[in-house]
Amino acid sequence: MTEIDFNLLTALEALLAEGSVAGAARRLGLSESAMSRTLARLRAATGDPILVRAGRDMVPTPRAEAMRREVGTLAQAVRSVLQPDGAAFDPKGLDRIFTLRANESFAETFGARLVAAAAAAAPGVRLNFTPKPDKSVTPLREGVIDLDIGVMGHEAGPEVRVQALFRDRFVGVARKGHPLLAGKITAARFADCGHVVSSRRGHRDGPVDAALAAQGVTRRVAAVVQSFPAALAIVCRSDLLSVVPETYLKAVAEFRDDLRAFALPVETTPITISQMWHPRMEADPGHRWLRGLILETCRG
Repeated sequence: MTEIDFNLLTALEALLAEGSVAGAARRLGLSESAMSRTLARLRAATGDPILVRAGRDMVPTPRAEAMRREVGTLAQAVRSVLQPDGAAFDPKGLDRIFTLRANESFAETFGARLVAAAAAAAPGVRLNFTPKPDKSVTPLREGVIDLDIGVMGHEAGPEVRVQALFRDRFVGVARKGHPLLAGKITAARFADCGHVVSSRRGHRDGPVDAALAAQGVTRRVAAVVQSFPAALAIVCRSDLLSVVPETYLKAVAEFRDDLRAFALPVETTPITISQMWHPRMEADPGHRWLRGLILETCRG
């Protein structure tokens, strides 16, 4: 039987996830020349180019696309067989990059504590925070990310595992000295001010607007941005208001004195922030350890 090099499976997984030799090299801690040689070996072994040039980028071949999901599952199965049993697992010996998909606000709120806790327990672990442009479950299914953190959406498939991390609520935020803060904040006074809305999809309204509409008022949305940090950057330099999660605003307030929080004059439904993962990672000792660390950090 021809000897099989299972390192090629790990390399193929990285190449398909990153879509480039440079990205796969960074993911595996290799030089680009070493990764290029590995790609050449993969091409020889499979009889397929795997990745081909398309302008300045590289794109997977049809066969590589067909292998993508199967490769992730096989690679994880190999890791599970070769890793120590969970009962004897020691995170200090873990040498691994975990990719977490989360909004900027999560990284700002918990990133420093999470990185410090991971470094103390597992010096060989690196955390890669990646943007969350949507709620698609595809990156979890394909093994591109290890965990998806945020509000669970309808897009999540029935097989996705979900664990609640904490509950949050929305609060209003204005710059220090804003006229709104001088008196009682009513729905009418709140709505009369200009507002900056944070929405990845560019939506101008949401739960706050529905609650205001029930009281017969409509707020004036002057700007829509992609993230809560961007919204706060505008709020602190203008008379615009915004609505952000309370946990995030408290974390930001530790380092700045130009913002003021206030209770919204309307009731909104609390939100639950969860971590989500694919079932193939359920029993993985390293992944299980990371999930516990994130839970402890968010609730600590």
